[in-house]
Amino acid sequence: MRKKVTIVGAGNVGATTAHWLAAKEIADIVLVDIVEGVPQGKALDLLESLPVEKSDVNVTGSNDYEPTAASDIAVITAGFPRKPGMSRDDLVRANAEIVAAATEQVTRRSPHCILIVVTNPLDAMCEVARRSSGFPRERVIGMAGVLDAARFCTFIALELGVSVDNVQAFVLGGHGDQMVPLPRYSTVAGIPITELLDAGSVARLVERTAKGGGEIVNLLKTGSAYYAPARAIAEMVDAILNDKHKILPCAAHLQGEYGIRDLFIGVPCQLGASGLEKVFEVKLTREEDAALKKSAEAVALVVKVLPEQVRPAGAQQ
Repeated sequence: MRKKVTIVGAGNVGATTAHWLAAKEIADIVLVDIVEGVPQGKALDLLESLPVEKSDVNVTGSNDYEPTAASDIAVITAGFPRKPGMSRDDLVRANAEIVAAATEQVTRRSPHCILIVVTNPLDAMCEVARRSSGFPRERVIGMAGVLDAARFCTFIALELGVSVDNVQAFVLGGHGDQMVPLPRYSTVAGIPITELLDAGSVARLVERTAKGGGEIVNLLKTGSAYYAPARAIAEMVDAILNDKHKILPCAAHLQGEYGIRDLFIGVPCQLGASGLEKVFEVKLTREEDAALKKSAEAVALVVKVLPEQVRPAGAQQ
C-alpha cells in the first residue's frame, strides 16, 4: 500500500508540493483547503496529468478533513501572507489560529502522522503545531533549512560558474533574515567556498541567501516563492517515507543542542521513517555561535506573542 500525505493549504506552495510528490510517485495525496472547489479542481487537474507522467498515485481534493484519515505525513502550508499595515504580532496571531486548527483536525484523524510545518513565521508555527498536537519532537519538523541551503547553493554555483551538483551548502538558525549560513562548511567538490571566493564575495552571497525570500517577493510584486519551497518539502517527505536516514537542515525542537532549549531552530537533522532521528552538532566559532544565539533570541521573541489558546498548560502570559 502506498503511503499517504495530506497537504493543508492548496495555494501555490501546497499545490506545487502535490505536483512534485505526484510526479515522483512518492505517495497518494490529499489536498485540503477552505475555498470550495479549489482543492478539488487542482487535485483533478494534477491527477489528469499523471498518465503522461506514468505515475499511478491518487490525488484527492477536499474542503474537510475526513479524506485525510490515516495519513503518514501532514504538511501544513495554510496561512496568511503579511499584508500592508499588518504587524508581525498580528501575523503571528492570525497564522497561529490557522495552524492550531489544522493541526488539531489532522492529528485527530491521523494520530501517528509526522507533521511538516511550512507556514510563516516558520519557527513559531512549529511550536504551535507541537503544542496543538502534543506530539514528541521527532514528529514535528519545520521546513526551512532545505530551502535556505538550496538558495545558498544556487548563488554559489552562479558565482563560480559550476554545476550545482558540486555544491554543498550549510545553514543554521531561524528562517528569514536571522538565518546563519556557514561558509566554511559550504563546499564545492569538497573545497570550502572560503578558499574559492574572497571575503567580500562570500559576505555578499550570505546576505543574498538570508534575504532570498524577500528578493522573490519584490520581483513578483504579489505573492512569494513556491517552486523552491515545494521542492524542499518534497525532499523531506521523500527522506521520511523512504526511510533514507538522510541529513537535511530542518527546524527541530532543540533540547540543549547548541546550548539552546525549547525552541525550533534550523539545524542538521537526520530524517527517516520515525521522523527526526538525530540532531547533528557541529563545532562553531565564537562568531558563528553568537549569530546562532542571536537567531534563537529572535525566534523566542516571536514565540512569546503566541495567543493563549496555543500556550502550554500553566504557561504565563
